[in-house]
Amino acid sequence: MFSQSFQLKILIVLLTALPYVASASAAERNSWAEYGGSPDSAQYSGLAQVNRENVSRLHVIWRYSTGDSGKYLFNPLIAHGVMYVLAKHNSIVALDAKTGRELWLHETHPTSQLITNRGINYWESADGRERRLLFSCNNVLQAIDAKTGKRIVSFGKDGGVDLREGLGRDPESLTLVQSSTPGKIFENLLILGSATNEEYHSGPGDVRAYDVRSGRLVWSFHTIPHPGEYGYDTWPPDAWKRAGGANAWSELSLDTARGIVYVPTASPKYNFYGANRKGANLFGDCLLALDARTGKRLWHFQMVHHDIWDYDNATAPKLLTVMHDGKKLDIVAQVNKEGFVWVFERETGKPLWPIEERSVPQSDMPGEQTWAMQPFPLQPPPFARQAFTEKDLNPYISDPRERDEWLEKIRRARNQGMFTPPGTQDTVEMPGNNGGANFGGAAVDPHSGRLFVVSKDLPAMLRLQLAEKRLPLHAAVPEERGRSLYESNCELCHGSDRNGRPPAVPSLVSIHQRLSGEKLRSIIQQGQGQMPGFAHLKPNEIDDLLTYLAHPDPATAAGDRGESAVPEQGPDGTLHYKSGFGFMFTSSGLPAISPPWTTLTAYDLNRGTIEWQVPLGEVPELAARGIRNTGSHFPKVGPVVTAGGLIFAGTRDRKFRALDTRSGKVLWETTLTAGLEGMPAVYELDGREYIAVCAAAQATTYTHAVPGHPASSEPIRGEYVVFGLD
Repeated sequence: MFSQSFQLKILIVLLTALPYVASASAAERNSWAEYGGSPDSAQYSGLAQVNRENVSRLHVIWRYSTGDSGKYLFNPLIAHGVMYVLAKHNSIVALDAKTGRELWLHETHPTSQLITNRGINYWESADGRERRLLFSCNNVLQAIDAKTGKRIVSFGKDGGVDLREGLGRDPESLTLVQSSTPGKIFENLLILGSATNEEYHSGPGDVRAYDVRSGRLVWSFHTIPHPGEYGYDTWPPDAWKRAGGANAWSELSLDTARGIVYVPTASPKYNFYGANRKGANLFGDCLLALDARTGKRLWHFQMVHHDIWDYDNATAPKLLTVMHDGKKLDIVAQVNKEGFVWVFERETGKPLWPIEERSVPQSDMPGEQTWAMQPFPLQPPPFARQAFTEKDLNPYISDPRERDEWLEKIRRARNQGMFTPPGTQDTVEMPGNNGGANFGGAAVDPHSGRLFVVSKDLPAMLRLQLAEKRLPLHAAVPEERGRSLYESNCELCHGSDRNGRPPAVPSLVSIHQRLSGEKLRSIIQQGQGQMPGFAHLKPNEIDDLLTYLAHPDPATAAGDRGESAVPEQGPDGTLHYKSGFGFMFTSSGLPAISPPWTTLTAYDLNRGTIEWQVPLGEVPELAARGIRNTGSHFPKVGPVVTAGGLIFAGTRDRKFRALDTRSGKVLWETTLTAGLEGMPAVYELDGREYIAVCAAAQATTYTHAVPGHPASSEPIRGEYVVFGLD
C-alpha cells in the first residue's frame, strides 16, 4: 500500500499533466455545435487524428452543392450526427454529417440580403429532447425544430421576435438591427449583438438576451447609456434617443464557468464625423465584460475614444490561460482593426502589460471635438502595419504614370499616423477601416497560451464633404426626383456618371439589368458589403431612385430642375459631413500598398511576443509571373487550430490549406471550385475526424468584380466539402 504522501505526489503529477480548459469541456472541444466551435469562440478543436505527420493524406469524403450561384461564408454546425448549413437561396439545410445526404430543408426568404449568414445558434434541453436552431432573418429572431426543420410557432409572436422593438425608437424607422453573426447560447439564454446602419440614422447597439424557449426579452445592456447609467456623461444629453452604433455586430465569447460574456463593440455612428456625439462615447469601441445572466457590467476597456475612424473591435475575444510573472492567469485577448492585441485579466479587466495614453493629431473640422489622447498597448507588438508612406507603395504598379499619380496623392494627403483625423483634404488611414483583424480572424490554442491572427493591410484615403439634400422647387417627374436623391445619397461614392470606382465601388450603369428591383431595394435599405444601408429613404423615394437608375437620360436632359441645395443636419442642428468610399486600390484591383496584403501571425501570450508571421494565400495572377508570398487579397478568413498541431484556413484564391502551428509552413493544400471565406468546422463521428469547409465565395482575389478580370464574371459554383483520412 502506498503512503498518503506518495499518493499525494502522484495526484499532483497527474493534475499537472492534465490540460487546462477554461470555458469548454473536452467533449465540446471535439465537436462543433456552435459558431466558433465552443462557447468561448476559441476556433480550436481537441481532435488530433489528423496531424502534422498524416495531413498530406487528407482527401474529400463528400461534397454538397449550395444549389445556387450565391455567395456563402457559413460556418457549419454539427450536432448528433447532423450538419446544419446555409444553401439553396438562404435556406437552412440539415445533412447527414457522415455522407452529406440531405435530410430536410427550411426555406427562409430567398431574396433576403438580411440573414445570419455566417452561422446560426444551436440549443438543446438538459435531457436532449428539445433541440432548436435559432437565427435571424429580416430583423426577426426565429426558432425552428432541429430534428424536423419546422418553425416553432410558440416562440415569440407567431414564431418570431421583431428585433427592432424595445430600442427606444420607432421600429419602422429601423431597417437594420440584426447582425450577420449569430449570438451565444448561455444556459437558456440567447445573447445577441446587432449590426446597426453606418449612417447618421442608425439605431442604438443594445446587447440583449432572449429566452430560447419563449423568445421573451430577459435583459438589455445599453451601449449608449440612458440617464443614470454609467457612461451617460460621455455623450451629449439624451444621445440614446438619437445617436446610433456602439454595437456588437461581430462575435461574442463566453466564460461559462464564471457566467461572463465578453462583448467587443464597434464605433458610434456616423463613422467618420462626430460633431453630433461630443465626448468619449462609452461604450463604443470597448471590450465589455457582462454578467451573462443579468447583463450587468462587470468591467470594460475602451480601445478608441470618440472614434472617427471606424476602428471596430471586429473579432471574438479569446479566452486563454497563460503563465505571467510566474503565475497562472485566466486572460481575455482582443484583436482589432488597428492591428493591436489587448490582453486583460479575465475577472478584473486589469491589463497584463502597460497601456499608454498618447497625444494624437486633432481635427480642424467645424463642430468636431476629437479626443486628445488615445491608448496604445506597449506589448505584445502589433500584427499589422500602422503607417503608409511613399516607400510602401505597391512595386507591381506597371504604369509609370499611375505610379507617379499615387506618389503625388500620398505626398499631398494629411498623413500623421493611424489616428490622423479625417478632414476636407485627403487623409491616409492605415491599417484602414477594413484592415487589421475582422470577424472570425483569430484562433487560439487555449492549453498553450498561443494566439493566431489573420489580418489584412488595406489603407484608406478619406475625405469629408458637407452632405446636402437637393429639393425640387416644382413638381418633378420620378426621374428628376430620383436624380436628386442620387446626388444627395449616392454620388459621393458612385460619381456623377454612375460609373463608380472599380474595384472598390461598382458601377451603377445598367444595374437594373444585372439585379432585380427587389434585390436593389434590399441593398439600398439594408446595405451590402462595404455599402451602408440608407434607412432614412422611404419606399416611394427608393422607387424614384430606381427609376432614375433605369432611365437616367430624361433626368439628365431635364436642364435646370429648379432645385435648392440644403445642408443635411441632425435633430440637434449639427451639420452632417460624409466620406466617400476610400479604399486605396490601383487600376489592377490590388491595394496601393506593397505586399504582403494578408498575414497570419502567431503570438505566445505567456511572454507577449510574436513567434512567427507569414503571408497567407496568393494572388494567382502574380503567382503565375513568379511573384509569390504576397498574401491573398481582401479575405474574411477564419482560421481553426487543432490539437494535431495544424491551422486550417481557406482563402479567396480557391485554396484550402493546413499550416504547421510551430512555423506557419504550409503542410497541405487543395484547390476547390470557388473562393473560401468564413471558418471551417472540425468534428468527430464514430472515431473519425472530419474537416468541413464552405467554398462559396467569389473566386477572385479582388474585393469586387474587376472589369476584364476573368474571375469577375464567373458564376460561383459553391459547395460544402468535407475532408478526412482513409
